[in-house]
Amino acid sequence: MALFPHLGHGLGLRTQHYADATAGAGAGAGAGAGAGIDWFEVITENFLVAGGNPRRVLRAVRERWPIVLHGVSLSIGSIDPLDEAYLDQVAALCQELEPALVSDHLCWSSLGGHTVHDLWPLPYTAEALAHVAARVHRVQDRLGRRILLENPSSYATFAADELGEAEFFAELCARADCGILLDVNNVFVSCKNHGWDPHAYLAAIPAERVGYLHLAGHVREGDLLIDTHDHPVCDEVWALYAEAVRRFGTAATCLERDDHIPPLPELIAELGRARAVAAAQTAEPRAAARG
Repeated sequence: MALFPHLGHGLGLRTQHYADATAGAGAGAGAGAGAGIDWFEVITENFLVAGGNPRRVLRAVRERWPIVLHGVSLSIGSIDPLDEAYLDQVAALCQELEPALVSDHLCWSSLGGHTVHDLWPLPYTAEALAHVAARVHRVQDRLGRRILLENPSSYATFAADELGEAEFFAELCARADCGILLDVNNVFVSCKNHGWDPHAYLAAIPAERVGYLHLAGHVREGDLLIDTHDHPVCDEVWALYAEAVRRFGTAATCLERDDHIPPLPELIAELGRARAVAAAQTAEPRAAARG
C-alpha cells in the first residue's frame, strides 16, 4: 500500500488569495481531478492561533480542499530540545483540520533557545543521522502520524560530511519511518551550487518515501543560485520535474510562490503546466507497454 495519499496538483496558500480561496475559486472536481486546484499547502505557523481571521480562512478552505501543513519551525536538526509547546499547537491543529500530510524541513534554525528565520543545512554524518532520526521518532509519536521532511536549498557544505544529501535522506527514512517532501527546485539549486549530479540525486531517493514534490522559482546571484520563490519555474527545473515524475509516479505536486505573487489565475495556469508535464510522463510508459 502507498504510504501517502495521491492528492494531485496543489498550490501554496498565501494571504493575497484568501478571498479567492474562500470563495472556491479554482476548485476542481476533487483530488487529482485534472482541472484547477486539487489541494492547498499552508504554512503551519500562520495558523497556530486558534482564533482570528487566518484560522477562519483555513477552516473555510478545508471545507472545499484537502490541506497539507508545511512547517518552518520544527528545527529537527538542532541540538536544542524539541519545542513541546509548538508541538502541542501543531497536534491541536492536526486534530481540528485532519490534514492530508504534515511536513517541515531537514534543517536547523535554533541554537541556545534563539530562533532565526533561516533554514540551515546539516552536516551529513552518522552522528547527525542518529540525532535527527531519534527526534523524528519523538515528533511522530507526539503527532500520532508520519511526517515528511523537505530537502533544503544550500549554499555551503560541511568538511565533515560522510554521506551525500540524498543518501542521508534514504537512511533517515529507513531509521525513522518518515517521508520526504522532495523540492525539485531545491535539488536543482543545491546541485548547481555544489557540483552534484541531480540525476544521481533523484536516483538515490527511495521512491516509496516521497509524499509530494515542490516546484518553485529561483534567481542567480554571481556564482550561486538562490531559492527565492519569486519567479516562475524555469525550463531546467521543468525538465528535472519530468524526470522526478517518471521516478516518483503519483506523488503529489505543490507550486510555491512567496514574493512577486501574481493573481490566482496565473498560478493556476502554471500549475496546469505541471499537470501537463506529469500527464506526459505517465502516458509514455503506457504507450510503450501498448507498443
